[in-house]
Amino acid sequence: MAFWWPIIVLAFAYAICRFLLMLIPPNVPSIDVDASDVLDDGNQTQENSFIYIPPRGRTQQSDRKVQCYEPATMKYLGFFPALTPAEVEERVTQARKAQKIWAKSSFKQRRQFLRILLKYIIEHQELICEVSSRDTGKTMVDASLGEIMTTCEKITWLLSEGEKWLRPEYRSSGRSMLHKKSKVEFHPLGVIGAIVSWNYPFHNIFNPMLAAVFSGNGVVIKVSEHASWSGCFYFRIIQAALAAVGAPENLVEVITGFAETGEALVSSVDKIIFVGSPGVGKMIMANAAETLIPVTLELGGKDAFIVCEDVDIPHVAQVAVRATLQSSGQNCAGAERFYVHRDIYNSFVNQVTKIVKSVSAGPPLAARYDMGAICLQEHSEKLQHLVDDAVDKGAEIVARGSFGHLSEGAVDQFFPPTVLKNVNHTMKLMQEETFGPIMPIMKFNSDEEVVKLANDSRYGLGCAVFSGSQRRAKEIASQIHCGVAAVNDFASTYMCQSLPFGGTKDSGFGRFAGVEGLRACCLVKAVVEDRWWPYIKTKIPKPIQYPVAENGFEFQESLVEALYGLNIWDRLRALVNVLKIISEQNPVATSKKND
Repeated sequence: MAFWWPIIVLAFAYAICRFLLMLIPPNVPSIDVDASDVLDDGNQTQENSFIYIPPRGRTQQSDRKVQCYEPATMKYLGFFPALTPAEVEERVTQARKAQKIWAKSSFKQRRQFLRILLKYIIEHQELICEVSSRDTGKTMVDASLGEIMTTCEKITWLLSEGEKWLRPEYRSSGRSMLHKKSKVEFHPLGVIGAIVSWNYPFHNIFNPMLAAVFSGNGVVIKVSEHASWSGCFYFRIIQAALAAVGAPENLVEVITGFAETGEALVSSVDKIIFVGSPGVGKMIMANAAETLIPVTLELGGKDAFIVCEDVDIPHVAQVAVRATLQSSGQNCAGAERFYVHRDIYNSFVNQVTKIVKSVSAGPPLAARYDMGAICLQEHSEKLQHLVDDAVDKGAEIVARGSFGHLSEGAVDQFFPPTVLKNVNHTMKLMQEETFGPIMPIMKFNSDEEVVKLANDSRYGLGCAVFSGSQRRAKEIASQIHCGVAAVNDFASTYMCQSLPFGGTKDSGFGRFAGVEGLRACCLVKAVVEDRWWPYIKTKIPKPIQYPVAENGFEFQESLVEALYGLNIWDRLRALVNVLKIISEQNPVATSKKND
């Protein structure tokens, strides 16, 4: 026992020291980011004070300008240039020059960059959320959940584990290479390109940027034409943080434009990350094939939300409504198909109905509303078409939320939360990606049936399964063909930033987030070297040196059996034969040399 006391005391002292060090705040400088032109303080200039009326039937692309407006109020925000292919190539060239310098940076410098960003985000949460809200129509709470928390979680994960997963990883060398050391190295790819969607303008920029920069890459991000105003402001935060750590200029670029701009980016970079629709994703793949660059696609989703009969109905109903509103036009592709066991179907529908009727939608910065506006122009028409198709085929609308005060020009940007029952898979609402606050609830009879229903979709992004039996919920989730699954929760997988995120089928392939997403920004290189160099060097055995000896093949046969034989005695016998052949070969070689 006396032997263990010093070790216990040292371990306790070490733990105390680590705890005390945690109490010492890190020295992280503050950055100053000009936000005077993005705050709506009621003193807008004449130029930016009018209501914007988007043109119908044609795109803005012919104007060479990306026009920006608040979807909840239609207030004009300004415009940004639609970059030409030549301008995109120039931005990528500048990022490539900066990346060659940044590739030599230390992990200490990269972590300081992350800490500066984290400090700014925490101190300016309201500003970041307000900018996101104005540009996409989402509420401040939704912005905090989807923009702030997810980004902070990713930064803290990179700070604690990022270096670990980018350091060389040693692997076993196998039987024939016992005298070798084997490892995998992770080198920067160069310049990562990202084409991101509008639903989370802050996080969708920071997500690929953080992984790319921390792994030593440059990155050029094309923001959506529906969220360019906020994206260009968020770019200022990144620029200020990079300057604070002495990073080279142009390491990160944010560009604006339309399809032509995105196509030019794909053909210029070393890897492309795309977040968007399956149709555009296929075009991205076709363009990437021209230069054979790796592609990560995060496309559409039609997530199944499964409710077994043994759940806490009020609790799960609240989660279900939250999942529906997260699937609204200003948020993510969340749960869009709801399957409820027949034994609790009516009770669940009644509980959801009660909640949804209390939900109000309106301009998120004008008053307290539960849901904001739809970002995309004319999207409410598509949503109503899906509802009408379901009703025509036998579905029943059982609840709709209410509207607050809407300005005349913004009425089309809102769609009430809607609950439908008696739905089935013949309806477009259960097959097409909705991206709206519609909750279609279908009845199921058995676990086998609900698994079949959940897999009856061309999408495979995620699922959520609720049951009073954790084992049962896990069993159902394991059978659903998708990339992420939450057991007795919804979307919790994305808050665990150590996990990869992505889907299958028409939801895309490849992963971002987690170890897999971080290493996907790297050139993965396998390296083998002598373990005991220079004392033991690799030499070709005499029997198979040129000219190959007559018993060269016999030597190889014995060597294979000695290394991989299933019987220990056969392996020993083969090893003796290997040594015998080598010993016989050496005198012969020496004799030839003397002659």
